[in-house]
Amino acid sequence: MTGTAPAAIAEATGVAGRVAGLDWAQIERDLDERGGAVTGSLLAPEECAELIALYDQEERFRSRVDMARYRFGEGEYKYFAEPLPPLVAALRRWIYPRLAPLANRWMERLGAGEHFPPGLDDLRALCAQHGQRRPTPLLLRYEAGGYNCLHQDIYGRVAFPLQLTCLLSEPGTDFSGGEFVLVEQRPRQQSRAEVMALRRGEAVIFTTRHRPAAGSRGDFRVTLRHGVSRVISGRRFTLGVIFHDAE
Repeated sequence: MTGTAPAAIAEATGVAGRVAGLDWAQIERDLDERGGAVTGSLLAPEECAELIALYDQEERFRSRVDMARYRFGEGEYKYFAEPLPPLVAALRRWIYPRLAPLANRWMERLGAGEHFPPGLDDLRALCAQHGQRRPTPLLLRYEAGGYNCLHQDIYGRVAFPLQLTCLLSEPGTDFSGGEFVLVEQRPRQQSRAEVMALRRGEAVIFTTRHRPAAGSRGDFRVTLRHGVSRVISGRRFTLGVIFHDAE
């Protein structure tokens, strides 16, 4: 056992309790109705600060992406390398089992053949079978003028239909603007946008790609994309937790 293991275990245990304490019935209703749900407080201010402090530690990351270079927006993000920070690994591990049953119900409603295992380790093993072995949690940084175009986070054949973003900066103090935006496109209808206001330490859980919606002739497929509106001032950091791995 390494010297950091006891701290990591304690941290993971704390996250497990916080995840269990969320209003999962309301979260599921919000996800079913609009494809996104705000969790309420998930991370403490000091935990947010600790994650932000990792951003300049290059050895903690496997890659960096300049959004402007790829016309994704204005800003940058970095994918964590293995091993993930204990707090990030704990969030990923304890939230996934809460979402897997909903994901499978969605797949059944959509008539899809996909089925997701109940635990994160088995999901990652499934990803590895399809050549997806790189971790996908990431930190994102936006300066004034930064934004993120509408997009979907798909990294291979295996794509878990839910993910989350946690705000690490304090709105109104560290930055202004920069709202999380979720846009839904229904067949033969105009797009509908949801702007989800977050406080520091809160997360939004949202649809990665598709979700079912009830219609007069049964369920149908709704496509969603997410992004971030322009940051007016300051600097905005977020943690992204994607459950499937990348190729």
